[in-house]
Amino acid sequence: MKKIILCLACLLFFPWHIQAENIVDINHIYTYEKMEADLNTLQKKYKKMDIKKIGESHHGREIWAAKLGNGEQDILLVGAHHGREWLTASLLMKMLETYNAAYAKNQSIDGFSTGILNEVSIWFVPMLNPDGVTIQQGDMTGLSWPEKAALWRMNNLRFDYRRWKANGIGIDLNRQYPAGWKNSKAKAKRAHYQFYKGRHPLQAKEALALAKFTREIKPEIAAAYHTSGREIFWYYHNKPENVTRDYLIAKKMASLTGYELSLPEKHAVGSGFTDWFITEFNRPALTIELSYLVGETSPPLSVFAEEWERNKAAGLMLANEAKSTGKKNKNDDLFTY
Repeated sequence: MKKIILCLACLLFFPWHIQAENIVDINHIYTYEKMEADLNTLQKKYKKMDIKKIGESHHGREIWAAKLGNGEQDILLVGAHHGREWLTASLLMKMLETYNAAYAKNQSIDGFSTGILNEVSIWFVPMLNPDGVTIQQGDMTGLSWPEKAALWRMNNLRFDYRRWKANGIGIDLNRQYPAGWKNSKAKAKRAHYQFYKGRHPLQAKEALALAKFTREIKPEIAAAYHTSGREIFWYYHNKPENVTRDYLIAKKMASLTGYELSLPEKHAVGSGFTDWFITEFNRPALTIELSYLVGETSPPLSVFAEEWERNKAAGLMLANEAKSTGKKNKNDDLFTY
């Protein structure tokens, strides 16, 4: 009996010892395999979440999307277009878990109610480039010797792949979208660890999968997370009637995160996902850069805590903004494959 009383007293007076269950472990390198396992665990635990395969990478890894909410409108959050930017997958998975837990209890996060998810659903694509992430993390399991040799050549004959940015066959996924692709300047003329835009738009399976999926759900707002620089890009030939709307959303995100809001570039060349989204849908899109500048590598794990504090309410904030843009027209005259 004394032991029971002692335990209750500890719970009452020392509540910091109570640890919530954390499925997404952000204290270690976040791999594709860990992401898949976490998605399955989250789906079993939270019944208001669904996961969907939207395509496969060039090396056969499945690309997953997770939907949270019951809303008729949607927003889309995308991570890890680039191999060395897998910290964005960690952040989106942590966001997915945190929102699930709060939504189940009808709680708010930093003043944003999860009740918005009854009106606007959030789609997460945490890791668009699983091959590039796996290569960057030094795992060549399952690749043939010719494939390894090809990667080595693309990496300028270096065995250290920590700077790897491209997908599994040397295409930069965020230079693959049909918005200014033809005129975009290619720093690499052939398959390379970074900057090669491919032979034509949507050549890469991963970019094609995301474009098809985006056309399927027609989100009100899209955001792509990258690293690094703590900056937000929002403008790519936005129609004049949309500039104020899109700027105000970007400004709110800058205020929330403390990131710098980029000024519109007069001669923006495009070919990125959010460039394409803006021109395809005439709707707001943000490219959000996490972390301080780190050069050609992944940001250190030590930066995650600060980036999480800056961004943990970002998805809910964008869901609220999507609600105010009005009901989306399911009959939009959009080209489909």
